[in-house]
Amino acid sequence: MFERVPGKVLASGLVSGISRRKILAAAALAFLAACKTVPSGHAPPPPPPDRPRSNLPTDTQRHRIALIVPLSGPNGAIGQSIANAATMAVLDTNADNLRITTYDSAAGVPAAAQRAIADGNKLILGPLMGSDTPVVAAAARAARVPVISFSNDTTVAGRDVYIMGNVPEQSIARTIRYARAQGARRFGALIPSGEYGERVSGAVLDAVRGSGGTMVGMENYDRSAAAVGAAARRLNTRGPFDAVLIADGGRIATQAAPLLRPRGTGPRILGTELWSGEAALTTTPALRGAWFSAVSDGRYRQFADSYRSRFGNQPYRLATLGYDSILLTLRIARDWRPGTALPTAKLTDSGGFIGLDGAFRFDRSVIERAFEVREVRAGGITVVSQAPAKFAD
Repeated sequence: MFERVPGKVLASGLVSGISRRKILAAAALAFLAACKTVPSGHAPPPPPPDRPRSNLPTDTQRHRIALIVPLSGPNGAIGQSIANAATMAVLDTNADNLRITTYDSAAGVPAAAQRAIADGNKLILGPLMGSDTPVVAAAARAARVPVISFSNDTTVAGRDVYIMGNVPEQSIARTIRYARAQGARRFGALIPSGEYGERVSGAVLDAVRGSGGTMVGMENYDRSAAAVGAAARRLNTRGPFDAVLIADGGRIATQAAPLLRPRGTGPRILGTELWSGEAALTTTPALRGAWFSAVSDGRYRQFADSYRSRFGNQPYRLATLGYDSILLTLRIARDWRPGTALPTAKLTDSGGFIGLDGAFRFDRSVIERAFEVREVRAGGITVVSQAPAKFAD
């Protein structure tokens, strides 16, 4: 059952008794259609100053969960894709113990967070951006409500604030460990300037040293063809290398790799999770044999097919965060009484959880994911090291 509530869209897990055909037809309109309006009644006492009043009906049988994502503005399509995926998870699992309410962060992050707390939500999923997470966390922390952000910015993690986005440092570490196991010892790296580059440069150094390798050279660049070329030529003078990491997306990799391997031979090229889905990699001869790590796409393909049948378009790759966050919530809800505070100790269960993107768990407040290693070949991308199905420790 789906209800429209002023200022937001609410999806309930009460879907039992609905035929599968009706579910598929209704799912595409899950965040647009209304089954009923909230009945009027006696007005409650006015709320304290600057505290919004809840318009939701009393509900003691289900967990109230807030989903804060952009539904408008430049990131609106991504946020809507995440929200649609969350709806799919409720429908697919026949969850009758969750009430998911979606709030548009593009209309104002502070207002969305305050409304989510006033409505009695006991867990906040979102926001999407790392820069918005502290704002949501400030409102949630005062009410002792945990936040599971979809950001990958580990700097905003903290007490009762968990980061669920794919952390690039972990992907890089997985690739370097694999390269080291295959015999690579001397490493080099091309690192973009800026905040992302600062984060991954430390990850590269830690991963190389932690695996017993040697960091021979590292060069930074601005994201222009001329700057990338100059950085690659400078790095060549620092070699020889067994492997060179290009810590950027596929476009930069196709520019830099021919300079690092001008005759199709030379160091093994390593990439990042940003390479996932980049078709241009397979058409660049210098990238043949390159390795990079990403979450498994095995379950994603089936999810994408189901998503298209329900909503009529292709989901964003980040949409799985919405789906998996609902699966996570349902797992915790087994030992969580509606209306009470979420038992956050369940979030850091060392055994972890399984979602569309594979195994994951929270190490303190930052997600730890199981990554597979892929190799670029002329005919496509091949998995050369499977993602672990579960965590060993």
